Order: sequence, then C-alpha cells, then structure tokens
Amino acid sequence: MNLRAILFGLFFTFASTLLHAHELTPQELQLSSERLQQERSSLVPADSITISNAVDTLVVSDSDQRAATNVMQLSDTISDAFFAPIQIFKPSPRKAVIYSALFPGMGQVYNRKYWKLPILYGGFVGFTYAITWNNGMYRDYLGAYQDIMDSNPETNRWHNLLPYGRDPETIDQNWFTDVLQKRKDYYRYYRDLSIIGTVALYMLAMVDAYVDAQLFDFDMSPDLSLRVAPALLREQQAGMLAASSYGLQFSFIF
Repeated sequence: MNLRAILFGLFFTFASTLLHAHELTPQELQLSSERLQQERSSLVPADSITISNAVDTLVVSDSDQRAATNVMQLSDTISDAFFAPIQIFKPSPRKAVIYSALFPGMGQVYNRKYWKLPILYGGFVGFTYAITWNNGMYRDYLGAYQDIMDSNPETNRWHNLLPYGRDPETIDQNWFTDVLQKRKDYYRYYRDLSIIGTVALYMLAMVDAYVDAQLFDFDMSPDLSLRVAPALLREQQAGMLAASSYGLQFSFIF
C-alpha cells in the first residue's frame, strides 16, 4: 500500500511538471532563456580577472567652444594699427615714439590715453605764452638799450620806458642805462628758459608715449600695500645688558 502511494505521488509530480512545461508560451520561454544567459554571464570564476578599459570623456559645451575660438581669433588678430579696435589693439612702442615725434600728443592718442592731452597741451600753451611775452619785453628793452647807447638824438625809444613822472632831460642816463641792460638780460634769460622747457616737454611726451606703450598690458598686483607697525629693537652685546629702542616698522607687500 505504501509503495503504491509513493509511485502514485511520483507519477502525479512528473505529470504536473510536464503539464506546467507544456503550458509555457514562446514569449515566456524566450524570457527565461535570456534570464539564464544573464545569470551565466554574471557568474565570474574565483580565479579569473576581469579587465575593463575606462575611457575618460571631456564634455565641452558650445559656449566654451565659442569662447576658446574667440580667444584664438583674438590672439591671431592682435593689431598695432592706429585705428584698430580697442578689443584687439596692442600699441607698438616704436610707432608711439614716431607719432609723438611727428606731432606732440599724437603718441598719447595712439595709446588711447586721451586724458593726458589737456595736461600736455596746457603745458605747451603756457610755455608758448611765456616765450612770447618774455621775447616781446626783451625786444623792447633791447631797442631802448641800443638807442640810449648810440649818439643819434633821433633814436629815442628809451623814452617810452621811463618811469612814470620822469623827464628824459633830468634823468640820470647812466643809471637808466644800467636798468635797461639788467631788464634786457632778465627777459632774455626767461625767454630762453621757456624755450628749454618747451623742448623738455616735447621730449617728455615722447618718453611718456614709449613707456605707456611698453607697459600697455602690464598687470599691477592688487596686493601692493604698505603696513606700518610699532617695533621693539634690542641690541645684543656680550657682557652687558641689552639696550632696547622703540620705532616704527614699514612692511611693503608686493
């Protein structure tokens, strides 16, 4: 009885298994086979080595590409022309000196430093006025000195330079001749000094144009500073007490 029950149970189990396998659809069979392949591929033996090649990728956006392209284009199109746009302009020191030598102030215009023009032309106007005024006064006193020194009574330009209320017949001509000579030399000195100042300003404009063009893209560090702090100074002397003194310590940071 027990043997029959066991055989009947085995037969029932085998029949139900066959029935279950017969009921599987083709789609289910395909899914089960794919799952089995994945499980086999995921199994790695203990004594095996898995080698994988990792590839680093750099993702560059369109904006970064455009910025890099613009930088390359700007570096390739830097110009030192007089009318070049400010974005690509880099002045040439040689051209700046030549322009400034041809006409004062043109070097500053070439370097795009227009704020220096009023200072420069103001200096030229002041020196020009000084030259003109001193030269006019010098010529007046020179003519008067020449007339008072000759023996021709018809040349009397020195009468126009007499002090107020003085008469040509009663004035001491020796004293007045000395006055005319000193004033003539005085105005001639300052006329020549004004001319020298004008030439110096002209040379200074050339030097300024050259230095300005040379340091056009010079980067001044923002950390440039001066620090002032009290300090205690001690002198080390052998066999004697150290002397102390107080002062200020200046520290330059650049």
